[in-house]
Amino acid sequence: MSADALMPSAPQKRDPFIAGIVLVLWVLLGIFVLYPLARLFGRAFFDDGAFVLQPFLDVVGNPNHRKAFLNSLLLALAVGVGGTALGFLFAFTAVRAGLSKRVMGFIDTATLLPLISPPFTISVAILFSFGARGLITYDLLGIKGFVVYGFMSTAAAEIITYFPIAYLTLRPILASIDPNIENAAFSMGATRWRVFRTMTLPLALPGIANAFLLLFACSLADFATPLILSGNGFPVLPTEAFLQITGQFDLRGGALLSILLLVPAAIVFFLQRYWLAGRSFVTVSGKAGSKSSVEILTPGMRYMLFAACGVVAAAVAYFYLVLLFASLVVAFGANHSLTFKHYHVIFTEGIPAIRDTLIIAAIGMPLGGLYGVLVGYLVARKQFIGRRTLELVSMINYALPGTIVGIAYLLAFNEKPLELTGTATIIIACYIFRYSPTGIRATVALLHQIDKSLEEASESLGASSFTTFRRITLPLIMPAFFSGLGVVFIRSMTAISATIFLISINWTLVTVRILENMTELSLGPAAAFSVFVVVVVYVVLWVIGKLLARFRTGEGGRVESILGG
Repeated sequence: MSADALMPSAPQKRDPFIAGIVLVLWVLLGIFVLYPLARLFGRAFFDDGAFVLQPFLDVVGNPNHRKAFLNSLLLALAVGVGGTALGFLFAFTAVRAGLSKRVMGFIDTATLLPLISPPFTISVAILFSFGARGLITYDLLGIKGFVVYGFMSTAAAEIITYFPIAYLTLRPILASIDPNIENAAFSMGATRWRVFRTMTLPLALPGIANAFLLLFACSLADFATPLILSGNGFPVLPTEAFLQITGQFDLRGGALLSILLLVPAAIVFFLQRYWLAGRSFVTVSGKAGSKSSVEILTPGMRYMLFAACGVVAAAVAYFYLVLLFASLVVAFGANHSLTFKHYHVIFTEGIPAIRDTLIIAAIGMPLGGLYGVLVGYLVARKQFIGRRTLELVSMINYALPGTIVGIAYLLAFNEKPLELTGTATIIIACYIFRYSPTGIRATVALLHQIDKSLEEASESLGASSFTTFRRITLPLIMPAFFSGLGVVFIRSMTAISATIFLISINWTLVTVRILENMTELSLGPAAAFSVFVVVVVYVVLWVIGKLLARFRTGEGGRVESILGG
């Protein structure tokens, strides 16, 4: 063996494809992640070129800020645990309960509804239902003066809003686990619970850890839901930072508050990495074999799982029926006469916002999906200098509160040499580098289950890294690619926390119009805009699902022909 072969950096030097991708990614991350953060930290800790620490000490020493920090951690932990558990319940039921296509369609629709609507939709529906004049608390139960604000309602709204992310992450992981593994253990006398506890659950750990990380970060970054539901008794840092910036115009104070959120996000990320390090989760290999029907669930268990999912799905459906009803009546809570005037408003006055949003989403979706797959592939499969740092940097914008990402972009791109504020480019870049980590984590989780020997065999036969990636790896991780496509498109249609600072007279967004209508108490047009967003996103995701199903139909034959040829 030559000395060159023993050098750790040799694979990167010999492979221009990998080296080129790494270089391009670092340039993009430097421009759209590190540079804005540098400008943000500069504004927070430097005054006229001199380093100042006292403002940070004042923020940390403030009892109200410490309370908001602890509340943020408590809320994020509750959402991470509750949302991941709920996502696993739906994913396991979808994959292992042997449900019909019609029932599966019902489950998919119920899980996607919270994800494909603006993030404050569930919060508004909860207020309509459980507020002082709520449909359930006041009209149905006759409870007067019910207080809906606080931790429980905020956590419930965020769990319902974000658990579909866990579902989208966990479903392909569970689907990749060969049922023959479970059936073999079951046929040898193991109980169903033991098979689930010792085989199914450990093999799903990559997806569970990734789902928790994503939901924890979502909660830390969410300001809209706490802004509506938390009330004065349960302050959280994202809301405090947003009000500091928009209410008091204190950019430094808001930046310092949000910088504190990087600490728990980084801790969770490194714990996840440490927990999964050195463990093997391979369930997809090049060996021949056929999947059989799963025997881990009894008919009674299947009915119980479906009933549990049905209760949650019914609650979700109720919230969106309230939203639909509000879009079709003259004035929700006052005049319930049917009307279509709210839809006339959005398809006349709201056309510019609809057009701009669709253009930005259509451009950002494929770019975000490709970015997520490439970063996930490099992190999970290649060894190069700065690999772990690349993974960490790619997750930063997702962990940061959206308001601070928007402020950082505003500070970084509002003047030369990178004057991008007011253009569609800055909004698209914000979406790609903020929401593509879902595709990154899904790709990493899937690659944990794919035997490296498949790629090694291809390269040993003389195929380049590009050919191996295109013909072997990419077909196997296409579920993660489509997952990334869906999430980027959804967030392009529904996000507001970061991009509200980046819009201009030339480019505006539907979610901004919804927020404007809500602040002006024009609930009818706001509800109509929300229904429009839900319909558009659902149609696009249906198309993506059809494309993925069509791809999977020919996937097995294609991989076999590759290996055989």
